[in-house]
Amino acid sequence: MMLRRNLQTANLATSNGRRERRKSDAGSGPEAGAQGRLSERRPVAVVDIGSNSVRQVIYEGLTRSPAVLFNEKVLCGLGQGVATTGRLNEQAVERAIAALHRFHALGEQAGVTQTHILATAAAREAANGSLFIARVEEIFGTSVMVLSGMMEAQYSAYGIKSGFHEPEGIVGDMGGGSLELVGVNGQIEGGITLPLGGLRLAEMAGGSLDKARDIVKAEMAKAKVAWPGSQRNFYAVGGTWRSLVKLHIARTHYPLMAVHDYHVPAKSFLAFCNRLVGEPIESVTGIDAVSRNRRTLLPYGALVMAQVLKTLKADTVIASSLGVREGYLFSLLPPEEQAKDSLLETARDLSILRARSPRHAQELADWSTMAFATLGIDETPNEARYRIASCYLADIAWRAHPDFRAQQSLSVIANTGFVGISHEGRAYLALSNYHRYQGLGTKVKLPEIASMATPRVITRARLLAAIFRVLYLYSASMPGVIPRLGLVANDENAFALTVPTDISDLCGERPQERLSQLARETGREITLQIV
Repeated sequence: MMLRRNLQTANLATSNGRRERRKSDAGSGPEAGAQGRLSERRPVAVVDIGSNSVRQVIYEGLTRSPAVLFNEKVLCGLGQGVATTGRLNEQAVERAIAALHRFHALGEQAGVTQTHILATAAAREAANGSLFIARVEEIFGTSVMVLSGMMEAQYSAYGIKSGFHEPEGIVGDMGGGSLELVGVNGQIEGGITLPLGGLRLAEMAGGSLDKARDIVKAEMAKAKVAWPGSQRNFYAVGGTWRSLVKLHIARTHYPLMAVHDYHVPAKSFLAFCNRLVGEPIESVTGIDAVSRNRRTLLPYGALVMAQVLKTLKADTVIASSLGVREGYLFSLLPPEEQAKDSLLETARDLSILRARSPRHAQELADWSTMAFATLGIDETPNEARYRIASCYLADIAWRAHPDFRAQQSLSVIANTGFVGISHEGRAYLALSNYHRYQGLGTKVKLPEIASMATPRVITRARLLAAIFRVLYLYSASMPGVIPRLGLVANDENAFALTVPTDISDLCGERPQERLSQLARETGREITLQIV
């Protein structure tokens, strides 16, 4: 409880001490006439000064699921040498200062209304860290929040709460200078920090992987962190571990190049990490998936990951693209905003930006909820979330040529930065919208993403697509008609789509074909009834 109050106090102090630039709406919001951004949002930035990298991320606004407007990092290596000299590397400092001058200018150019600056292990531990921080504050004209190890762990956990639906397990955030471990299960539980960041470990070991292994074993033997619930999920955060996951994806030819919420059995990933440590890094199969400036520390990241999984006895590794930055922004949101569903918020935003009618998308969601219940199609809570998100996304490809709408919607859904959804859930979204355009016939070839879905998920995605194909022909993609259509049960396996007499001219040959198609997908009789 004391730690939570300290975090809240630190947030308040940073917010109160922050200089906000006063700009007109035209200067701080979307460019006049632009429709590609949500007009009510004002950009915010987070500058993350880590032991290895210095990064600025500019977000569209402070929301439950913020979109990234601009993202840039420079691998400065501020923490290089801190373990042996106790000081920030002077060349790295000057490189970081140059990057931060650019970040400040970029923030001005993007109309950023608030910049939050976070500094982690290297800056808090180095003897000359305070001098460096003073120079940063002079550049931005605002205070820098120097995170303690415990605060770093807590914000990492907030990042997992922000990016996953009801997460449960232990969060591990490996940076350049430290490793944080903290439990999450509804609430954030405890948290420790260990001197096992990639740069620090390589330096302490003198470049010897054997010595590094001994250091990691000794530190993990002292680590005390308990599983907060029954699920032993290990959430992996940090650039080095994301690179490990990218390499694993490349080596296994996984059909989706999305790091976030990528699941691997812990035993399998531990074996992968152990093999990686024994191979020359440049000859590793799939290494092109990892940027060159991340490869040097990859074996150290693999060493730490392997020992963490072994010590904690984890069952599953789950990769996260969100961490301290997103966790800090999440902590600034009021409780009612934090409680919102990040998947549905993102899908709704895309509906506003790309659909012909967001209100029509909501009508699809409401009608499909009724239809699934009437037809007796059971859903898990997650399947219901996926269905509603699919409805919000059902019209995002309408501007494409009709021949390519299926592929466009498939590509957007497969590659959009959704959070709060599993890869199987993403397959549900993709398939329901793919079949909405491509059709449901036996000759329709399943896209590769279908390999990530169970037969149950594929069946429900196809059923939703069949509902889309009926409702779009009655509504012409505009709101007002769908709520007037009904679906009633005449007996256990016989149903009727009801259409009011005053809009019965919307009935016709094509809608009837689609209704017959919906009946085949459900395995039930569905007739048309004018009422």
